[in-house]
Amino acid sequence: MPNYPHPIIQQALELLACEIRHTDTLESPDAVKDYLRLKLAPKDHEVFAVVFLDCQHRVIELEEMFRGTLTQTSIYPREVVRAAMMHNAAAVILAHNHPSGSATPSRADELLTQTLKQALALVDVRVLDHLVVTVGECLSMAERGLM
Repeated sequence: MPNYPHPIIQQALELLACEIRHTDTLESPDAVKDYLRLKLAPKDHEVFAVVFLDCQHRVIELEEMFRGTLTQTSIYPREVVRAAMMHNAAAVILAHNHPSGSATPSRADELLTQTLKQALALVDVRVLDHLVVTVGECLSMAERGLM
């Protein structure tokens, strides 16, 4: 968990984490977006994370899987599939940050999403969304029809 200088922000992050972990299902996409924004947005390098979910869409784990540079991260579908199997996940939410501040997904982001959807489908793991996170917003590729 990032260490924020202001205790109120740190406390808000902890409350969101608690809400995400202890809710029966992910009934609040906004809470997930807020939580991911607080976790990923302040980083000055790209991070690719996966929220692993059970069959009722309860959070099993949020794992920061890959770390990159200011503008890119190498993602290995094999490792994402392997982690999904280790967590016994039925579904996942993909997320990565854009330190540049633009939440617009790149063509590479769209291609990666399709590749991961295909790879995970082979082991019956559903990709629910891919979120692009910045300090100012969290864009849902599913809501934008990009999945």
